[in-house]
Amino acid sequence: MTTATAELLTVPEVMARLKLGRSTVYDLIRSRRLVSITIGRARRIPADSVHDFIVNEIEEAA
Repeated sequence: MTTATAELLTVPEVMARLKLGRSTVYDLIRSRRLVSITIGRARRIPADSVHDFIVNEIEEAA
């Protein structure tokens, strides 16, 4: 992944992709299970971070 081509998602987009609530997504960010950046007052999550989170959850469940 290069930072120049990374897709950045909003919290509502991550909520929709993971089918989770807002507070759960922010809990994942606070616990550093999802990487995020802040641009001004906007929180953005790289799509690769969401993918990595899913892969890690699958590996832990196995």
